[in-house]
This record gives sequence, C-alpha cells and structure tokens, in this order.
Amino acid sequence: MFDKFDLNGDGEVQYDELMYAVAGELDQFRQDLVMRAFKKLDRDGNGVVEVRDLQGVYNTKFHPDVKSGKKTEDEVLAEFLDTFEMHYSLLDRKSRDGKVTAQEFMEYYRNVGASIDNDEYFALMITNAWNLDNKSYSKGFGAQY
Repeated sequence: MFDKFDLNGDGEVQYDELMYAVAGELDQFRQDLVMRAFKKLDRDGNGVVEVRDLQGVYNTKFHPDVKSGKKTEDEVLAEFLDTFEMHYSLLDRKSRDGKVTAQEFMEYYRNVGASIDNDEYFALMITNAWNLDNKSYSKGFGAQY
C-alpha cells in the first residue's frame, strides 16, 4: 500500500502524493468546466498553453518581482504555467517543459477539486478564475475599482 502512495518512488509519501491517491477523478461536469477554461487559455488552439498564449492577457507588469527587476515578464508567466505542470509531475517527472497540456491542466484541477466537495462551488470558482461567463470587470489590481 505504501508503494501505491509513493508515486515518485523516493521512499517517502509527500502530502501531494497522498492527496493524489485519495482525490479520485473529476466527474464529467467538472471535466467539462476545466476543458472550457483550458480552451480559453489555449489562444492559438494548438492543444498546449505556452507563454505566448498568456502574453497580452495576463498582465505581469505589476508583479513585485517584475517591478523590482528581479524577473522578466516572461519569467513570471513561465512560473505561472509551472504551477499547473507541478501537479502532473508527480506522475511524470519529465513533464515539466514550460508547456501545459490539457491533461496537466486537468490534473491540477483534480487536485484542487479534491478539497471542494460541492459542484456548484467548484463551478463558481473556476468560472470566476477564468471569466468563463465573459463578464466585463472594472480595473482591479493596482488601480481603481
């Protein structure tokens, strides 16, 4: 049973590995929502989300590390994408390549969804996070509401 939880084979069961083992798969309702968000991010429709898909729609100019000159805007975008790849890398350590596939994106939300037992709340969270209802919002971060 220990080996089933120790996904990366390092002899230890990390929190992420435990969550992966107990989370279960996303139901069809949640999978459909996640795929809507993925397709919105994949602006060029090539099946992967890359930095170029985020340029111009994800503003990093006000990120503290960009403002201070520690990182470029592209480095911050790459870190953002790595958030999604990190979860999938439990299954495949070689998968962290700066490109997020639908499978990696789905895996991220499978892990997030493990702590959200209400489908309505999951739908609200992902709809608001990715503006799936295409609402118009006033200026937010670093500006007036």
